[in-house]
Amino acid sequence: MADTLLNTKVVLTRRDRAKKRLDTITPFILSLGVFIGVATVASLLFTVLSNGYTRLSWNLILDYPSPNPNQAGMRSAFLGSLWAVSLAALICVPLGISAALYLTEWSQNKYLKRFLEFNMANLAGVPSVVFGLVGLSILTYGLGWGRSIIAGAFTLAIMTQPLVTVAAAEAIKTVPEALKLGAYALGATKLQVTRYIILPRAIPMMMTGAILAISRAIGEAAPILVISGLLFIREDPTSIFDRFTVMPLQIFNWVSRPQAAFQELSSAAIVVLLLMLLSLNSAAIAVRYRYQRRVTL
Repeated sequence: MADTLLNTKVVLTRRDRAKKRLDTITPFILSLGVFIGVATVASLLFTVLSNGYTRLSWNLILDYPSPNPNQAGMRSAFLGSLWAVSLAALICVPLGISAALYLTEWSQNKYLKRFLEFNMANLAGVPSVVFGLVGLSILTYGLGWGRSIIAGAFTLAIMTQPLVTVAAAEAIKTVPEALKLGAYALGATKLQVTRYIILPRAIPMMMTGAILAISRAIGEAAPILVISGLLFIREDPTSIFDRFTVMPLQIFNWVSRPQAAFQELSSAAIVVLLLMLLSLNSAAIAVRYRYQRRVTL
């Protein structure tokens, strides 16, 4: 009996030592991983800035693409990105928030709810090129929209809508149940609870998730390459049915060229794209802070 207790104490002592060693090593491993990630991103940013800062000017946005790198710009791609992403946001944000409200508050059929939630989570992880192929077969050829802005915008909207829905559903779940039950106890309808209790408190996280999803759509090249297939356009889009290109495709076009000048142009275009993404992320933070202040006040 004494030997058994002694062996048990030895085993526990060894486990405690192993746990202490693991507790000591874990912060170092995590810090090393963070350092590697930050150093990699910083080195990439430094490379892009060092290669493209000489080409940063308003002419990069105002001029059309050209075979001459000294006269080349990305005006058509910049405008195409604005058209496609803006229209996609107008489609996916209301649909995503409405779907999240239905799944979390209005759905009475638990089996349908589970089925939709399962499929939304799966769609959020589908590669973007798959959405491009679906958009090409259904929107471009099936509905006859052609390789137009509206086809690309709907493709981007379908791609980002699951992300918006998942983020909005998680935001709705953060609303305290006591507030909703208290409103129901006072005689409020479900629509009134949704309008005055749920949305004001969930909208900051909803908008943050929506803007981050739109930021992803700006940088997507695969679905637009499948839908549009155009890398060189020298005209401004004036209608949702015009053919178009986007900034990631223009960057791809310049990167694929062997001349050093086009490599510099691609680096400058990457900087512009990063600035757009940072602007959207800043807008997400500002929107969240503003609505949070309204709720707390």
